[in-house]
Amino acid sequence: MWPLSFASVLSFNASPSTGVPVVLHQDHAYLLLVIVLLFIVNTWAAIKVGKARKLYDVPYPEMYAEKSNKNAKAFNCVQRAHQNVLENIPLFLVFLFTSAIFRPQFAAIFGLIRVLGFVAYVQGYASGDPTKRYRGAIGYIGLLGGLVLTIEAALKLLTVL
Repeated sequence: MWPLSFASVLSFNASPSTGVPVVLHQDHAYLLLVIVLLFIVNTWAAIKVGKARKLYDVPYPEMYAEKSNKNAKAFNCVQRAHQNVLENIPLFLVFLFTSAIFRPQFAAIFGLIRVLGFVAYVQGYASGDPTKRYRGAIGYIGLLGGLVLTIEAALKLLTVL
């Protein structure tokens, strides 16, 4: 039978055939804030690309500037910074959600670290000096934390822990 209210979606008792009950605690709200921040950071990076298109005269639908464009490196650094964020979002969100099954506060902290790493990465790479992208490496602490918490959640669900 389908849930009749939003509250019943958030918390329900599972039968033996459905597995683990889903219960969202107040701490899971922090994950939603991390997702909002991720949206803001991704939008900010996209706006940087749009501004760089105008500044460096790189028309749509070209993804990157041609080498013949005197500003190719500058534009391509901005574009590459945004593309890297886009490439990393799917795995980041998977780890964010799965790591929060048992430890939503830690998952949110690791998620925040990852998103702040995206900011540092974009700022560094978009400067035109590709080596400055390494400033965003701090974000991998958040990704690694999410990975560890996801493994912990899997082991708990398998009743290994």
